[in-house]
Amino acid sequence: MASDEPLQPAGRVSTGLTGLDEVLDGLRIGDNVVWRISDLDDYRRFVRPFLDAAADSGRQIIYLRFGEHPPIIEQHPAVRTIDIDALGGFESFTSRVWHLIAQHGPGAFYVCDSLSELLNAWATDAMVGNFFRVVCPFLFELDTVAWFALHPDRHSRMTLDRIRETTQVMIDVQRHGDNVQIHPIKAWRRQSPTMFLPHREHQGRFEPITDSSDATRLQASLEREHLHRQPLLDYWDRLFQEASRALSEHDTDCIDDLQEQVLQVLISRDPQILALAREYLSLEDLLGIFSRLVGSGYIGGKATGMLIARNILLKKAPDLWQRHLEPHDSSYLGTDAYYAFLVHNGLWPAIMRQRSEAGYLTEAPALREGILSGCFPGEIRVELERLLDHYGQYPILVRSSSLQEDGFGNAFAGKYESVFLVNQGAPEQRLADLEDAVRKVYASSMSEDALHYRRQRGLDQREEPMALLIQRVNGRFHGRYYLPDAAGVGVSRNTFAWDSTMDPKAGMVRLVMGLGTRAVDRIEGDHACVMALDQPGRQPFRNQDESYRFSQHLVDLLDLQDGVLDTRPLSQVLENTTGLAMDHLAEIDRSATDRAEQIGLEGPVWRLTFRPLVKRGAFITRLAGMLQTLEAGYRHPVEVEFTLHLDEQGDPSFNLVQCRPLATVGESGPVTVPDSVAENRVLFRTAGHFMGGNINLVIQRVIRVDAGVYAGLDTNERYEVARLVGAQVRSSTTPTLLIGPGRWGTSSPELGVPVRFSDIAGVAALVEVSENAGHMVPDLSYGSHFFQDLVETGIAYAALFPESRHCQYYPQHLPQEPARATQSSAPLAAVRVHDLTHRPLQLRGDIVRQQLICYFPD
Repeated sequence: MASDEPLQPAGRVSTGLTGLDEVLDGLRIGDNVVWRISDLDDYRRFVRPFLDAAADSGRQIIYLRFGEHPPIIEQHPAVRTIDIDALGGFESFTSRVWHLIAQHGPGAFYVCDSLSELLNAWATDAMVGNFFRVVCPFLFELDTVAWFALHPDRHSRMTLDRIRETTQVMIDVQRHGDNVQIHPIKAWRRQSPTMFLPHREHQGRFEPITDSSDATRLQASLEREHLHRQPLLDYWDRLFQEASRALSEHDTDCIDDLQEQVLQVLISRDPQILALAREYLSLEDLLGIFSRLVGSGYIGGKATGMLIARNILLKKAPDLWQRHLEPHDSSYLGTDAYYAFLVHNGLWPAIMRQRSEAGYLTEAPALREGILSGCFPGEIRVELERLLDHYGQYPILVRSSSLQEDGFGNAFAGKYESVFLVNQGAPEQRLADLEDAVRKVYASSMSEDALHYRRQRGLDQREEPMALLIQRVNGRFHGRYYLPDAAGVGVSRNTFAWDSTMDPKAGMVRLVMGLGTRAVDRIEGDHACVMALDQPGRQPFRNQDESYRFSQHLVDLLDLQDGVLDTRPLSQVLENTTGLAMDHLAEIDRSATDRAEQIGLEGPVWRLTFRPLVKRGAFITRLAGMLQTLEAGYRHPVEVEFTLHLDEQGDPSFNLVQCRPLATVGESGPVTVPDSVAENRVLFRTAGHFMGGNINLVIQRVIRVDAGVYAGLDTNERYEVARLVGAQVRSSTTPTLLIGPGRWGTSSPELGVPVRFSDIAGVAALVEVSENAGHMVPDLSYGSHFFQDLVETGIAYAALFPESRHCQYYPQHLPQEPARATQSSAPLAAVRVHDLTHRPLQLRGDIVRQQLICYFPD
């Protein structure tokens, strides 16, 4: 083909071939040109004249090299070749290309390898289309010209249609023997009577086939050549098709290799999680996951942890758990669906701005709003409709399951949303509710808490696509309410033992009636039942009245009539429904029942102590066995979330809904806690009620919220105290002890200081004090998301109860602060900062003896 660059009007670009320029009326600045080919040599022969013409006009030319095929451009003095690894996945590759385009700026010209090569790297065809939909508009915006090749037989009609819709120019190159013809399919904003006819090449010119008979004969001959060519599936579909074949034919030679391939594209990239998955997820299990998957890509950490844990139990103790482990009913929305949603709604530029150092936090709110107002691609909506058909009108739970979630060292506990859906009403309304729930979970990836969490752990530049775990809510219909009999969080290591005779290795449970939200979240104004599994009857209360006072009084449930997740007083729930398992979960408070009857109220008054469940059944032994089996399988302490289903006799079956490695503050070796320290050198001392293993810390600063001052503040002033505390914590890296009344991190300022965890993540130790002023009491909520954050970050924790004989607290022993200006505000007066640089405190804790002391050594 002859290269002959004609003079071009402003805004026009030559293909390097006069004849082709005549057919297309030239190229325009901003054009993306897609060549649909069957042979890469046909692409190469058009590329060379284009390069020569671009070089003669002084253009900057970049060759993006990512394919496994031989190079499109071997040598050209005007071309800069940039190698890009596509194997890192869609996000890393797309981000790299985006940044390269931004770096080279307006006016650069690009030649790319065949887009079809990305199939081998990413497994799924849809992501190739999404990549093109991201970079094509950006290239257009920067007034570039970019060329791409594509093998149409290797792509779905949907992907081909999306690429055609996005590009400015698309040309089919077809070969019949030695004859080559081009067929322009699209040329944006240009038109001629013969432009979109097939054209034969002849002596450097391209002649339109204007005779319909010739065109028909040519088309027939091309179709005969393609008649026996099998349409190619992408890697994803081929892989699962081959896996199904290997299992049905018992092809043992292939099964192990196929299992490994599927694990790499469906389960995880984390070596530790993959090692567990190889052991406990068979190829048959993986095909079962595939059959319940919407979209493609990874199912995420939460879904993976749940599935691995269930299989550990069924493999290690089949006789027990085949009878007492409830079958799960889960579906999965793959990570590729998350990317498809972002691309479909034009949010990729916002993602790129948010990924920058400057925009990491500042761009997140707008991106979050963009996600919340987005709509779903048609192919995803269809699958969501089918998913709802499967669940009928049972309530469902839409849960985050991001790529990094529930991994070793990165639990992301409580950082992302989970949304309960009552799943009632017309199909259209149920679908709209499900789509809203998915958007809320997607948007939670841009929450400030989640972003701070990722940054604090050095994960802010790692990919974190959001998959979803969608589960039927385990429970029963009770009139207008739907709830499980009970739910809880179990941990295989009890690092919050409150008695020296308790074995931390025995584990612990945090148990509630109703939905498990009250077990995993810090409860405001209420309490979960906390039990050490080796001594479940031994609780941190002085008498029965206190145990009743600190029991659960509110129940989380789904209100089918109002269509919401709600919290109701236990007494109200009992009034409005029957069939609750009170005989197995609660005890009658005789004194309260008598008092109620005296004023004309119907009894009895129930207290959720869970003692009947512990005394009469196998709950404790089964849960302890579950945790021990899972810890052995994980080779690491674990945390599980579960619901309970009780039969008429109160015999429990477990529905395991989550399992993850338990973040623990590692034991620092033996620590000596002095038995006798002069009282005037002690800040506080307690038996039990602390967490963090063996503790040995030097404290050089104390930030203390004065309970007396704090009790006199209004709500706005208490939030100002929280802001001031955060500012003080961030102002210095000095080892700091934080002391405050009631609960740190509460959302109810009357119960404590409403700081965000990200505000206090830099402290060495945190203390909650039971203060009479304002009735602020620490919440022994080990297993909650707030405490998971403490443990992951390595922050030691203590709860002080000065009214108890096992605790001493002397805040007056802290040195005086520097004098303050008389105009100090009330919130400022509540925040005391004590500089101990010249006389540090020593914080020591012995986990075995359950002794903790904070004192001045001299």
